[in-house]
Formats: sequence, structure tokens, C-alpha cells
Amino acid sequence: MLTRFNDWVTKALMVCAAILAFMLCFLVVADVGGRVIFNSPVKGTPEIISLSIVIICFLQSGYAIRSGGMLNVDTIVTYFSPRVQSWLAVWGAVAGILFFGVVFYGTLDGASHAWNSNEFEGEGALRVPVWPAKFVIVLGSGLAALSYFLLMLENFKKAMKGELPVQSSSQH
Repeated sequence: MLTRFNDWVTKALMVCAAILAFMLCFLVVADVGGRVIFNSPVKGTPEIISLSIVIICFLQSGYAIRSGGMLNVDTIVTYFSPRVQSWLAVWGAVAGILFFGVVFYGTLDGASHAWNSNEFEGEGALRVPVWPAKFVIVLGSGLAALSYFLLMLENFKKAMKGELPVQSSSQH
């Protein structure tokens, strides 16, 4: 049940990230068009894009893990037995849990500070709030750690049975 819920949430967040990326295309076209045609770019475009790229990356991290889209170098690993491959996949997932767990823990304070201090990026006509990006980093890294945890459990079962590790761990 937790796996299905995680898959649903990560897929929904991936769709949100895709929509945001699509909308950014229009902002860039409007900014370039305004700069060329009217000699007046859209104010705040660099700030919006820089924060949106961070949001897009972290919204998609859980989906990338669950769908098997994260970087996986298996040049040497394929020569090992299925059981060893699964154990290496378990340890790789543990490394992912630790990495995203550290990111999650490290960004909690920054997200809280951005919210409490009403932190903004940019100057002048358009100031963009920073807290949405910081909270998305917390959310995305937490979901990524959970996705790696679920992947670790699945590969642990495979290792105990002596089977090959899962390549894509969800119904995406």
C-alpha cells in the first residue's frame, strides 16, 4: 500500500514538474520576445527560472528513482551472480537513502527560515519568494529517500531469493 501511494505521489509530482517546465517555455519566449521587439524583458525572469529549475528537479527525483531512471552504471556488476547484483543494489539504495536523508535534514532549517523571514530573491520590480523552492527540496528529498527505501526492500527480497535486482521498481 505504501508503495502504491508513493508511486501515485511521485507520478503526480512528475506531472506537476512537466507542467511547470512547459509554462517556463512561455515565460522564456515572452522574455526574449519582449527584449527583442519592445526592448523590455519580462521582469523577474532569471529569478523565476532559477528557482523553478530547482523545483522541477526535486519534484521529479522520486519518480526518477521509482521508474529506474536514475544513473546506474553496471559495467562490472553484470558479471556477478544475481544474488550479488541484488546485494549491491541494496547497498546502492542505502547510499541513496543516506544522501537524500542528509539533504532532507540539511534543508529543513533553511526552509523554515525562508518561511519565517519571508525570504525573497531578486530586487526591484519583481521579488520572488524563496520558500516554495526550499519546501519542494524538503518534500522531494524526503520522497526520494522513501523511494530508495522501498527499492532497498524490494532488492533485499530479491537478494534473499538469489534473483536479479529490480530495474524499474514500480508500475510507471
